[in-house]
Amino acid sequence: MIYVLISIIVLGLILIVIFRSRYTFQNATTQINKGEIDPLYIDISDIDKMEDGSEFEMYLYRLLLAVSYKGVVKTVGSRDFGADLVFTDRSGTRNVIQAKRYSIENPVGISAVQEVYSSMRYYKAKKSIVITSSTFTGPCETLAGVNYVKLLDRKDLIEIIDLFKKGNLEKVKNIIESEPRMILESWSEYTDDDLKIKTDKKAEQLVISR
Repeated sequence: MIYVLISIIVLGLILIVIFRSRYTFQNATTQINKGEIDPLYIDISDIDKMEDGSEFEMYLYRLLLAVSYKGVVKTVGSRDFGADLVFTDRSGTRNVIQAKRYSIENPVGISAVQEVYSSMRYYKAKKSIVITSSTFTGPCETLAGVNYVKLLDRKDLIEIIDLFKKGNLEKVKNIIESEPRMILESWSEYTDDDLKIKTDKKAEQLVISR
């Protein structure tokens, strides 16, 4: 009788261990699924709630894959050399992207353009893009226009999200691949002798006073 009772207790303990293991596994699986970033279920409010830029980078990475771009790569965060993502567009041209998940009150400055533009040679890319959930400062837009860097702001991002959810993948690509705004339209503007350059008056005064 005692042996039977011990057997029942041992069997009960084994069943408890198995049940707890399955419960833990199911919970872990659920957490992983919840943690996945599916662009089909993400909107601008979800992007605004993201804790850091890495989630936004992952969203864009999944989006580029979902619209069937080739050669899509998410770079290593600590040493990305100025590019968060790399992809090849429909024309076969390699692009580099810098992603900026900023609040609407915090516009993106010129450093984003400087970094992504300088990363092109490292990644052997011919085009560069900055995508943000915010807007861009005036100087940022000017520098981008001079260096042929594509800027996609919050309005563009919302349109991309809306078109993607509707299944208009070609229109999404049209926005991403559209030509950037150019400020200098011809070589003559580079060689204009009348072009005025803002100078540091304090530095000039120091030279004159010596």
